[in-house]
Amino acid sequence: MTPRFPFSILACVALTLGSLMGPASAWWDAGHMQIAYVAYKKLDAPIKDKVDVLLRLNPDYQKWTAGIADSKTAKLHAFIHAATWADDIKTKEYNYTRDKVDSPTAGQNIGYSDKNQHAFWHYKDLNWTPDGTPLPPPDAVDLVTQLNLMIAALPASSGASDDVRSYDLVWILHLVGDAHQPLHGSGRYTRQIPDGDAGGNAEQVIRATGELVALHAYWDSVFGGYVSPAGAVFDADARDGLASLAVNEVAAKVADPQKWIDESAELAKQYAYAAPVSLGRNPVLLTRDYETNARNIAHSQAALAAARLANLINNALR
Repeated sequence: MTPRFPFSILACVALTLGSLMGPASAWWDAGHMQIAYVAYKKLDAPIKDKVDVLLRLNPDYQKWTAGIADSKTAKLHAFIHAATWADDIKTKEYNYTRDKVDSPTAGQNIGYSDKNQHAFWHYKDLNWTPDGTPLPPPDAVDLVTQLNLMIAALPASSGASDDVRSYDLVWILHLVGDAHQPLHGSGRYTRQIPDGDAGGNAEQVIRATGELVALHAYWDSVFGGYVSPAGAVFDADARDGLASLAVNEVAAKVADPQKWIDESAELAKQYAYAAPVSLGRNPVLLTRDYETNARNIAHSQAALAAARLANLINNALR
């Protein structure tokens, strides 16, 4: 029998955590920032200058670099901050519209004049079922469709305006990380959750600490929540940190976002939905093995994302 905690007590904990962390988004700030930092270290020196020219067009650039006198540090911090911008625009401060995947503007790529959140750009759910539950058709617009558009527009030779290329760069910094979070590539449909679990958002899990969170949020939180760029650098450079992880060079050269999502979906089936996660919404207490595997997979995926992100930018801006 799977051990359980009283739901009423844990629900209060979950509400508290939800108010602190905000909307679920892959890896949360700490993960995205560490991925960006490790990728930045792999960029060619001339590419770093080209990247900074584009990032200066983002309306938040001055905020990202405020109080930093050293130009090299300012460029690094701007790059790290930019990796969270696609999540930042979901907050009330930006007043961006929460649009829908079937809206006429869902698949547009028009630069900073676009004031839509495009939450559906952050994932591509490869819908599946372990028990024959009917599956809906896939969305027409998703992480892969948009990432392909943005990658094509990023080179100076693309003919896209610098405004669009800057906008696309900050989204690319974020979406490459998203694509490597296993639950950003999976939508599971079961008899208990016939409308789909939205990438693990419908299931509840209990950490060893007793905290109750959505399965998706559990995976997002592996690297922690909010952190400063300096904190992300410190964590990534720490012993056994993200910067120290070896990455298979052949895998790092895989440049097709659809293949990234395919990989993530398989990892979700193998690890994110592994026992003791159930087929329903009932909270389950995670085991030591589950949590250890989740941390290992998250770190290896993030390191791979950083390598692929660096290759993408080096190739596009060379």
